[in-house]
Amino acid sequence: MDDPTTEPELPPAPGEERYPSLALVNTVIALPGGRFIDLLGTVPAAKRWLVERDLAPVDTDLREMCASQLRSLREQVRALFASRTAALPALPAALSAVNDALTRAPTAPLLLWDDKTGPYRATTHPTTQIVDHALATLAADAADLLTGPDAERLTACGSTPCNRYLVRHGRRHWCSTRCGDRARAARAYARRSRSGTG
Repeated sequence: MDDPTTEPELPPAPGEERYPSLALVNTVIALPGGRFIDLLGTVPAAKRWLVERDLAPVDTDLREMCASQLRSLREQVRALFASRTAALPALPAALSAVNDALTRAPTAPLLLWDDKTGPYRATTHPTTQIVDHALATLAADAADLLTGPDAERLTACGSTPCNRYLVRHGRRHWCSTRCGDRARAARAYARRSRSGTG
């Protein structure tokens, strides 16, 4: 994977602002020439991504094992998105991975007790469970997207070689202006090539 600093940053794909799981699957970006950028490729990059989405506090001591779990969930959610958009059956391993992540963290605030103020409810995230909580949040978001009203609008970017997903609005099938321009240029080139050989 290439260094993320070698390519200008793409704007978020449509739908990423609502669905962090969509942003997660779009952290591997295919570039022309068979190159890729992995926005979660290093521990500092994975930590930054989690912190920017309020899925981990700034002082989180993220380790490679945790970053690897995040990248693994990304690939499983990506597989489910690919199955959904291609109308194919889901891979059992992908379903299992998402369901496993869903059960890693409590979903209901726990009942806690303060000696001075009494009972209260809160969701605790001890340092050892921060990544589990982030994975559970992302898995729940993916499940919501795949089963909710936007599921029919989930699509892969229509510009080669882009591998990002988006929630389609209207006729737009591209994740960014750059990809839309690239697809239009490719169609124009194909038309010129056909008319020049005919």
